[in-house]
Amino acid sequence: MPELQKLCDGAALLSIANKDALDLAAAFADDPPEGLLDAVPGARTLLLLYDPELLDIERLDLSRRGERPPPRVVRLQACYDGADLDDLARELGMRREELVRRHLESEHVVSFLGFAPGFAYMTGGFPVPRLRTPRMRVPAGSLAVADGYTGIYPAETPGGWRLLGHVAARMFDPAAAPPSLLRPGDRVLFEAVEQLAEPPARATRPKAQGEALLRVVTSGAFTSVQGGPRYGLSASGVPAGGAMDLASLAAANRALGNDPFAAALEITLVGPELEALQDLRLARGTEVRTMKRGERLNTGLAQRGVRAYVAVEGGLAPALPGETTRPVRAREVLRRGSGRPAQGPRAPRLPIRWGEPLIEIRAHRGPQWGFFASPEDFFDFEYRVSPSSDRRGLRLRGPALALERRSDIPPEGTAPGAVQVPGDGMPIVLGPDRPVTGGYAKIATVIPRDFPLLAQARPGTAVRFVEQPWT
Repeated sequence: MPELQKLCDGAALLSIANKDALDLAAAFADDPPEGLLDAVPGARTLLLLYDPELLDIERLDLSRRGERPPPRVVRLQACYDGADLDDLARELGMRREELVRRHLESEHVVSFLGFAPGFAYMTGGFPVPRLRTPRMRVPAGSLAVADGYTGIYPAETPGGWRLLGHVAARMFDPAAAPPSLLRPGDRVLFEAVEQLAEPPARATRPKAQGEALLRVVTSGAFTSVQGGPRYGLSASGVPAGGAMDLASLAAANRALGNDPFAAALEITLVGPELEALQDLRLARGTEVRTMKRGERLNTGLAQRGVRAYVAVEGGLAPALPGETTRPVRAREVLRRGSGRPAQGPRAPRLPIRWGEPLIEIRAHRGPQWGFFASPEDFFDFEYRVSPSSDRRGLRLRGPALALERRSDIPPEGTAPGAVQVPGDGMPIVLGPDRPVTGGYAKIATVIPRDFPLLAQARPGTAVRFVEQPWT
């Protein structure tokens, strides 16, 4: 029987071969059990995200198998001019032309998607490690290999894979259906060319719907539209996303009678100035006020932590699923949403302790607990929140955790609140915009009730983790 390991209330990791993971995920997609939110295939695992109030994960039927869509053959032109081509050929003891020939002749089958929306892990790469120091910027369309996989970067992003060349295909488009060009099971054939054609045009975005409510006068430090998590696009490598502090989002929405997970403005440190385009009611935190058409409101500073939430009666229209989180811009018009609630477990309720110089965060042991020389150190050390933290992950600084083996693992689904530890030994607590799959060892998983505390921790805040045993 496959091993099922609970990570936290709402996430469990099933050890299972990739083919079986894809078949089981297909069965759940065809006939979803009540309370199952998503199933995320990895190289040797299936991550199950669920509502613990609706689903007893230990009683879930894991023997089911579903019909996957028939595999497609996708042909992509590639220009083999990558920055790592010559170094990689020398490392593998072959000429450049031989390396290209072998890559062209290899069978490239999509095993799963992750790391970034639209990033497909394909068989047929070379068994070489990633770069020791990842590049800060890898151009969109870069064709790369690492750890036996081939991948294509859908957008410009940091990355540590070895660059063979680039393609002109548009690997991910949030306005398309489905948004990812590739899906698990697809067979990809590469054709070497000297010059690439222009990439295809983007899909037409749907026209803006909903009443115009607010105009952004000034945007603040980093303000974005966030609601509850939106599950169901992990097959395209899209994380569920959602507000960093679901408790504060829900409190602002409840003050107006909205669904707790309705989309609102998430303010980071300094908020925007807003102009009402019609008479409306809004809540900054739990403080409700009425605005007349033409009236302006300076939302000011986040008072008690890093983030604050401004909700509007009826909720705001969210971004397209899979769109990269971006700050709202000056002169941007914010519209009313559809009112359809997001999925997800019940939001934790306020009050939550903000602004304390030391916060204690409860966490369960992670799936790679045994990778570390002295894993108990994680619950003994004191860390501080790094200024480089963001919605992808809260980076911590402090004593390095010593690994007994390489921190790289076969990529597997990442749970919200997972604490991954890259090669430098510094923990990163993964947030709502985390990669759907990740290849670093995870020492722990923060319990959902305590994640809002981390989301509100200012840079420099001291953090101590407390082991939460399973009862």
